[in-house]
Amino acid sequence: MTNPQKLSIKTIMLISLLAFIAMFFQAPIPQSIEYQSFVDGRTIFEIVNFYNVASNLPFLLVGLYVIVLLKDNKLDINPKIKHLYYIMSFGVIMVFFGSSYFHFEINNKTLFFDRLPMVIVFMSLFSIVISEFVDLKIGKKLFPFLLAIGLISIIYWIIGESYGVGDLRLYALVQFLPMLLIPIILLTFKSQSKNPTPYWYLLVSYILAKIFEHFDAQVFEVLSVISGHSIKHIIAAFGLLIFYSLKRKRLR
Repeated sequence: MTNPQKLSIKTIMLISLLAFIAMFFQAPIPQSIEYQSFVDGRTIFEIVNFYNVASNLPFLLVGLYVIVLLKDNKLDINPKIKHLYYIMSFGVIMVFFGSSYFHFEINNKTLFFDRLPMVIVFMSLFSIVISEFVDLKIGKKLFPFLLAIGLISIIYWIIGESYGVGDLRLYALVQFLPMLLIPIILLTFKSQSKNPTPYWYLLVSYILAKIFEHFDAQVFEVLSVISGHSIKHIIAAFGLLIFYSLKRKRLR
């Protein structure tokens, strides 16, 4: 490991430590009621919030597509972390069910099932990045710990909600800290066998998806036919499709 890489490891550890410390000094973050208020609530074919429900279909299609690629050994990945890709693709498929359920029946209980598969995707992706660019063994060993932290974050939140003291601090850390650390890893750890380009596309799509989510109402006001939140689903799924497509084995 080179000196810049050692410095990067220390930087990542310091940022993570500071993030956890800052989380404890931050006041508890309750679930915002506004988050569950979506501008496009049209009912079509007796499905409430139809477009926010239907726009999750690409997640199912992408997840199944990846399962086929993995089964046929068509992804250019290390076999030792193939299980992490399976888990990530399982999470993507479950995003379809969890998010559709939430948008069909909006409340905190269904929001739990919306966030559960996202935690699986975030943590498996982070472990994959560590495995491929930092150290294979470290990435594999960290995954159970990272997944546990992710699951604890949403269990802690939903239990708190049942007592009227819901707190999203840990979940926010689980979602956003990896997205801050992954670029540092990609820029610092150069892998001769792994191309960082798929990850950059995935990060860009994630940022775009969050932008459209934030401007849900404004997008709907301009386009009329579809809202920002629905477009968010499509962009996120399309980003995953690009990610996996770029990881397909090339004919030599």
